[in-house]
Amino acid sequence: MSSIQTDLRKTDQDRYHAALFAPAEKRAQLFALYAFHHEIARVAETVRDPMMHAIRLQWWREAVEGAREGKPRPHHTVTALADLFAKVDLPQDLFDAMIDAREDDMADVTFPDLLMLEKYCDATGGNLMRLASRVLGEAHDDLAHLAGVTHALAGILRAIPFHAARGKVYLPDDLLAAAGTSREEILRTHSGKKLAPVIARIAQFARDHLAAGRGTKPGKALPAFLPASTAPLYLNRVTAPGFDAFTTAVEIPLYRRQFAMLRASWRGKI
Repeated sequence: MSSIQTDLRKTDQDRYHAALFAPAEKRAQLFALYAFHHEIARVAETVRDPMMHAIRLQWWREAVEGAREGKPRPHHTVTALADLFAKVDLPQDLFDAMIDAREDDMADVTFPDLLMLEKYCDATGGNLMRLASRVLGEAHDDLAHLAGVTHALAGILRAIPFHAARGKVYLPDDLLAAAGTSREEILRTHSGKKLAPVIARIAQFARDHLAAGRGTKPGKALPAFLPASTAPLYLNRVTAPGFDAFTTAVEIPLYRRQFAMLRASWRGKI
């Protein structure tokens, strides 16, 4: 088992196990993509200074370019990307859009409304699924939008306290205001007492995207979209009566997530 595969098994279990549904010869390529996604997503978790954040993202822009040219930097994920690019022609603009979107991970960036949050989720999770489906040989960009947004929103809702710990709130400003709260209050109190209507609205938005995506059977590209099949488990948890984002456990047992992906694989759709 490669170091990338070992790391992903710990840091991104849903995508790791989804990749195991792909043909054996494609798994390392998916692992390379998912490792890249993890690296750029964790930049904001490791630095607080905006300038350092920008420098690290620029490092990844240049690293992707070098990997594409067959001149990878000495980093295991970049080396894996170079191997990927040598085998699959993937659009550079999708990588650029993913990195650009991570500029919004800085703590002081907020999302004015749900549509702007959707745009962010599509640029991150959606583009990752666009790339993964291309690795598997069958692009489904519309489904990538629906499934990517669904999975990303579920992740945001279950990670509210984690994000708040570093001063970040992804919940849209207008929904917070309508619920009588704000980013500042959330960060000051670390309380989820006013967040139920906000979470409910976002969860329904995610469910609507998932429902729309279930009309598509992506064929051999299905493993790219399987992570979205776990979203209902999280959405049900965060909208359960009495749920408090800061005090209620959200983690779903691995076997239940694996079964959700297995069931989606049987159906041939998310």
